[in-house]
Amino acid sequence: MEMLDFLYHTAPGRALLKPLGSRTLSKICGAFLDSGLSKCLIKGFIKKAEIDPEEYQMDGFTCFNDCFSRHVRDGLRPVEQDPAKMIAPSDGLLSVWPIGEDTVLPVKQSEYSVSRLLRDRKLAERYEGGLALVYRLCVNHYHRYGYVESGRKSVNRFISGVLHTVRPVALEARPVFVENCREYTCIKTKQFGVLTQMEVGAMLVGKIANHEQGRANVIRGDEKGTFLYGGSTIIVLVEPGKVRIAEEILEASVKGEEYAVKYGQAVGDCIKKDS
Repeated sequence: MEMLDFLYHTAPGRALLKPLGSRTLSKICGAFLDSGLSKCLIKGFIKKAEIDPEEYQMDGFTCFNDCFSRHVRDGLRPVEQDPAKMIAPSDGLLSVWPIGEDTVLPVKQSEYSVSRLLRDRKLAERYEGGLALVYRLCVNHYHRYGYVESGRKSVNRFISGVLHTVRPVALEARPVFVENCREYTCIKTKQFGVLTQMEVGAMLVGKIANHEQGRANVIRGDEKGTFLYGGSTIIVLVEPGKVRIAEEILEASVKGEEYAVKYGQAVGDCIKKDS
């Protein structure tokens, strides 16, 4: 039995989840991975995660987290320039789910309410009948992320919690996204209404590091922040009638499959008012 199956599907394993998913352990791990002592892990991580050195800036690492939050080489994450297209804010595995009566309804995963996700009933009502775009980042993905759209952003809201893994075995067993630490901001946009972009921490993620905390005008594709070690998730909530997601992405989601995307890639079109 794999370790994650043991943790989420057995009584002894579930007893271990509390300390393993605690923010205290995450902070301890994060402190180590920020230290020079962690440099010994870099070579093995690059090999196991099959990191392509031609794709990333691979020099000057002083600790493991420097490697984990490495920069992509110039020109390798072009941002879609058509303002009528919605972009992916990160590399990741994308699934798209309808929101009905405050509930996100994924295939093979636990349902969760948007009001619990946001801790804001009034804001959640805005997204009933809309879509939840879920970008799941694995450890080998590029862990810097950008703004999903240009507009005026709100202050960031941090919600404390635990730190489950975001791998499917946990998503099927627990309402992970409403239990994990997370941070979100709302962006008032011209093309897509009011979007909510949320970063969700995961087991052993040292930090969700957003650059801008207060109100500001932001540009789509500009770097919003970075995750430190661990798999992570970005959730984008879209109001009803604002975006038409690409057919191949929707088809994959209906089958319960995730669709691989990259930072800046177009994932859908703005629905015009007269269309």
